[in-house]
Amino acid sequence: MNKFFIAFLFLILSASGLHAVQSTITEAEGTACMGDDKSRKQTEEAALTAAKKKAVEYASTYVSSETTVKNFITEKDFVSAYANASVRIIQELEKSWYKDPVSGDCCKTKIKAEVLPDEKSMARLSKSSAVADDPSAPLNIKVWTDKKEYKSGEKIKVFLRGNKPFYARILYKDAGGELVQLLPNPYRSSTYFHGGTIYELPSGDDKFDLEVGPPFGSENVVVYASTSPLGEISTQTRGGVYQIKTQPKDVEMKTRGVALVQKPEGKAGTAAASEFFEEKTIIKTTR
Repeated sequence: MNKFFIAFLFLILSASGLHAVQSTITEAEGTACMGDDKSRKQTEEAALTAAKKKAVEYASTYVSSETTVKNFITEKDFVSAYANASVRIIQELEKSWYKDPVSGDCCKTKIKAEVLPDEKSMARLSKSSAVADDPSAPLNIKVWTDKKEYKSGEKIKVFLRGNKPFYARILYKDAGGELVQLLPNPYRSSTYFHGGTIYELPSGDDKFDLEVGPPFGSENVVVYASTSPLGEISTQTRGGVYQIKTQPKDVEMKTRGVALVQKPEGKAGTAAASEFFEEKTIIKTTR
C-alpha cells in the first residue's frame, strides 16, 4: 500500500484555531443605462452594483426555501444575516453593451458571486447545536480528530460530518507551505457525502497514512463543502494523494466555481444557487 507521510497534528477547536465561512453562491444579472448623467464607467459600475443586489436577493430567497427556522430568535438572526450580507465576485460571466430604444446606451453584467451573510448574526445561529445539526438548517460541516495531541510517528484519524448531503474537498498545508489534496484522491474519487453520517479519513480505498513527521510547526486543514459539485482545480498524483498544481492564491476561488443547478420554474427560490461552507483549522505538530 502506498503511504504518504504528512506532518499533521491536532485540531484546536478554539477561536484562534477555527475559521468557518457559511455562504451562498449564485449567479445574477444587472443592467444600467448611461442617460444624461452617467459616464460609460459609471454605467458599468451601476450595472455591477445592480447584479450584486440581485445576488443577495437570490441567495436569501434560495436559502429561505431550502431551510426551516424553528423559533423567533433564529428567524430574526437569519433575516438580519442576509439584510447585512456582503458580496464577493467569483467570476464575471458577461459584460456587454446594447442600445435601448428609450434609455439609449445600456450595460448588462452577469456575475457568479458568493453572498456572505453577516458574521455576527450567523455566529448567534451557530451557537445552537440544534441548528448546526439540523438538516433543514443552512449547510454546516464539523471536522475533528481522534485525539487532540500527537507526537512524531503517531498516526492521525480525521472525521467529517455534515448536517445535510454535501460535496467536499479536503486540503492540507504543512509547516513548510506544501499544499496537498487529501480528498478526493487517486484511490477515493467520490466527493459526495450523506448528511448525518460520520466519515473517516483515511479509510476505505485510501492508500495513505497521516503520520506525524517533520517539518513541525503551525499547519492547517481546509475543508470546502457545498450542496453542489465544487469547481475544478489542477492536481497531480503523488502517492496516495494529489499535489495541488493550481496557484495557492487561486484555489479558493476556483473551488467556489460550483456547478449551480436551476430549480424548476414556479417553485420558491428558482434562481440557481448553492450553499457553501469553508472551515480552516489551525493545527500543530511536535517531535
